[in-house]
This record gives sequence, structure tokens and C-alpha cells, in this order.
Amino acid sequence: MKKILLTIVATATLLTSCKQEKKEAVNTPTPENIEFNQLLKDYNEGKLQLNPVNATFAGDNRFNDQFPNTLSDEYQTKSNEFFKNYKTKLSNFNDADLTESQQMSKAVLDWDCDMALAQASYKNDLLMPINQMWTINLTMGQLASGSSAQPFKTVEDYDNWLSRLDKYNTWLQSAKERMQEGMNEGYVLPKSLIKKVIPQFESLAFKKNLKNHLFYSPINALPADFSDADKTRLTEAYTNILNDKLIPSFKVVYEFLKNDYLAAGRESSGISDIPNGTAYYQHAIKNYTTTNMTADEIHELGLKEVARILSEMEKVKEQVGFEGSLKEFFDFVRNNKELMPYTEPQQIIDNFNAIHQKMKPQLEKLFGNKPKTPFVVKQTEKFREASASAEYNPGSLDGTRPGVFYTPIPDATKYNVFSDEALFLHEAIPGHHYQISLTQENKDLPDFRKTLWYSAYGEGWALYTENLGKELGLYTDPYQYFGMLGMEMHRAIRLVVDTGIHAKGWSREKAIQYSLDNEAEGEASIISEIERYMANPGQALSYKIGQLKIRELRAKAKKELGDKFDIKEFHNQVLETGCIPLALLENKIDKWIASQK
Repeated sequence: MKKILLTIVATATLLTSCKQEKKEAVNTPTPENIEFNQLLKDYNEGKLQLNPVNATFAGDNRFNDQFPNTLSDEYQTKSNEFFKNYKTKLSNFNDADLTESQQMSKAVLDWDCDMALAQASYKNDLLMPINQMWTINLTMGQLASGSSAQPFKTVEDYDNWLSRLDKYNTWLQSAKERMQEGMNEGYVLPKSLIKKVIPQFESLAFKKNLKNHLFYSPINALPADFSDADKTRLTEAYTNILNDKLIPSFKVVYEFLKNDYLAAGRESSGISDIPNGTAYYQHAIKNYTTTNMTADEIHELGLKEVARILSEMEKVKEQVGFEGSLKEFFDFVRNNKELMPYTEPQQIIDNFNAIHQKMKPQLEKLFGNKPKTPFVVKQTEKFREASASAEYNPGSLDGTRPGVFYTPIPDATKYNVFSDEALFLHEAIPGHHYQISLTQENKDLPDFRKTLWYSAYGEGWALYTENLGKELGLYTDPYQYFGMLGMEMHRAIRLVVDTGIHAKGWSREKAIQYSLDNEAEGEASIISEIERYMANPGQALSYKIGQLKIRELRAKAKKELGDKFDIKEFHNQVLETGCIPLALLENKIDKWIASQK
């Protein structure tokens, strides 16, 4: 009996041991693939070299003197070979040999290469290199102001900018040549957009007082500790490059735009009217929404969202006791002087900072992780303010340069505050500043994913955060809540008008009227927005598509997890991986839900 018991115990011990070994074998994590990590590093380095201005904005100053001529055939060939090469290298790695995080990076890098190669297969960027809102010439103006990402602290910084300007001058000359080529092939902007570009170049094309020229700004702010010899040399160098190169080039482009290009401009509004435009728009939809939705599907979704939000707006109209129609209420809100209380730009900036202070105590309830990167609010620079929307510029990767929320204030006395709370949530906190800064600060992410931008995720998150206002102690004023509905309506309208313009033959005027009929934005702002969509097809779709997906995932997690659902952890799950295509985000959240069960 004793022998039998010993045998049973021994057998049980052996079985337990086998089960433990099996369990340990199953749970043993895949080690990091060092070779794959090196591939990611090399890819990031190569992209920075291809796009040195992006490196500058990331706070990587190694390429601050570089500005490749992205319009040259040589650059186009080099760029395509780069992405094709990494597609090939990527195929050599099996998912089974990668950690879960590396598998995500592989999927993201594969998508990144595919989209870059697809974009390059169309001629739009090459033959329409300048528009009123999105193109690199405007970015260079920002950098030239001396208050953006390009540093002007050392003599080397000033010399780097001189070198970059010399190469930018080559790009300007190529831009004119490419636009001439575009005119011959049918690639040309609508006239209404060309009319907005012309004044931008006119302001740079004439000397007047050189000290007041935007590109002379760094000399007006020479550090006091520079030697007299350096100050003299740099002042002379900046004066020469402006007088001898840049201003003449600005003038040539200005004259070309005003005369030849405007005369050749399209009367139509949509991208479908350029060669291969219909196919390009479907690519743009995929690129910006990271989905396979069609223009018709998005248009119908937009109409449904517009109807839903209109019903919510009716409730606010009744709450404040307005007895007219909703359209009349839009006009009332647009022109209500009580909602235009300011006389100076600084008062508007102070109000945004006050919104931040008001919501700070509630942020703890919704977010476990908060960025270390500092944050500031600034007025948009005058040279681009007329055509600009409110926007966020990320801080540097190392956190030494703050994230900046830029708000255009052409006339402080006409600035309407009714949507300021929602606007701050979107552009600043917990919108773009949280999302981008937390990504940049995440030491577990490879470098190439810290600067990626997928609009459906990035703008979808920012629009999602607008709906957090009540949870953050905001929207106690019905007009501010109406402002949130107005901003959501603005994004719903985009689904209708962007597809209307680019896939259904809508005119600029029809799109403007549809917006005027369904939202409280002023006419000047609506015109600027419609022309923005005309200049960058598909981008405007990303906001609502991304927001709806994140809201859908939150509702799913809450339903399936019940009492186990933790809103702070949900937000952490959405934010921790940085910008990724929506399908990858959905897969990640599904896995998280399963793990919590």
C-alpha cells in the first residue's frame, strides 16, 4: 500500500511538473528580434534623410542645413527605391520570430511603404506643388519667422538656415517649372485656390523695407552674445541671399501665378477633373481614413451624422429659448456680440489657458498617463493667418521645445468664443498634445513610429476628445456645448462636401451653401474650409471616420467588460501605440478586451 501511494504521489508530481513545463513553454515570451529592430532604426534614419524638415520638427538638428529638391526626377527615383527596398526587406521577417510589439511595427511599416509608393504613382504632388494651405513653402515661412522648429541660437544654426535657404531657392524654381508642366498635362489648381496663393507670394516678392521681410526675421533677433564679426557676416549673408536669390525667385513665382497660372486655372472644384483624378480620390480616401470605404459609403454616413447632430442642436436652441428656426439660430450665434467679448489677441490666448486650468482636476479621472512635454498657446503668424485654421504643432522628441496650439486671430473684435472649449480639447489637451507627446515620450516605441501621422487615428482621437467635455467639467454653458455640436457637425459636413466635391461633381459654391445651411460657422471661415478640402482631397474625411471608430471601440469595451471597464486604461490602450491604421487599433482593443475577461 505504501509503495502504491508513493507511486501515485510520484506520478502526480511528474504530471504537475509536465504541466508547469508546458505552461512555462506556452508563456515564454518571444525575445526581441535584434535584426528587425535594426531594420526599424535604419528605416527611420532613411526617412529623416529623405525629409530633413520633418527631422527639424522632431527636434533632430543633424539635417537643419538640408532641403532636398523633392520635385526633381532624381529625388522621386530615390524615394521610390527607398520604400520598395524596405518592402522587400520586411518580407524576410516572419511574424513568429517577432514580439507582439514588433509585429505591430511590421504591419505599420508595411502600410507606410504602401501608401508612400501609391502616393508617388500619381502626379499631383509633383505637378501641383503649391497651394494655399498645405505645401512646404508655407512651412518654410513658419521656420523663417524664427519662432518655430528651426533653431536660431548659435552661429551654426544661422549658417544651417542659410544653407537650407539656398537649396529651398532651387525648389522654388523647380516648382514653377513643374506647374508649367502641369498646365500642359491638365494638372492645375482651381482658380479660387490660385487667387489665395497669389497674395502669399506677393507679400514675399517685393523688398519694401528688407528688415520687415519675413525671411529677414532671424537677423532681427540675432543673439547678443554673437561676436561683432559674426553679426556683420551673417547680416550681409542674409541680405545677399534675400536680394540676390529668394526675393527674385518669389517675384518670378508671383508673376507666374498672377498671369499664366491663374489664366489656366480650373473652373471646376473637384480632383476628379484632373487626369486619373477619380482613382486618385479613392487612394486619398484609403490613405487618410485607413479604411477601404468608398466615396458613396462615406457620403451616406455623412448625411446620417448631419441629421443626428441637427436634432441635438434643436435641443440646445430650445434650452436657450430661441424661437426662430435652427438656421436663424446659426445666424444668431454667428453674429451674437456677447460671444465676441475681446479686443486684443492676448485675451483670447488667456481664455484658452483658463479653459486648461478649469479642466485640470478632471483629467485625473480619465487619464492615467500625461505627457511631460510642455505646452503653449500662440497666435498664428500674420503671413499665413488669413488662410489658416487652428492647429497643433508638436514639441520636439526630447521635450525641450513645447507643443504649440496656434490659433488664427485676424481681428480680435470679431473673434467668436462659442466653440473655444471644444477647440481646446481637440487641438490641445487631451487631444493632439496628449496623443502626440505621449507617443514621442514612449520609450517602448521604435523611433519611426514616434513621428508617424495617420490622420484617421490622429484627427479621430482629437475629435473623440471633444466629446469628453462634460466629463472634464466643461460645456456648462449651453453655447459652449452648442460649440461642441457645431464642431462635430463641421466634421460630419466634411464627409458630405468632400465626397460631394471630389466624387459627385459638386461646385465650390454648392459645398459652401450646404455648410451655411447646416452649421453656425461664419461665411468667411466656411469658404476657407471648403477651399482647404479642394486643396487636399480626402484629408477632411479622416476626423469623423476615426472618431466614430474610437467611440465604437469604447462602447464595445464597456459592454463586454461591464464593471471591469476602466476608462483610464481604455484611453491608455488607444494612446500607447501611437498613430496606427484603424484596423490595427481595432485588433489591439479586441485583444485587450479578451485579456481583461
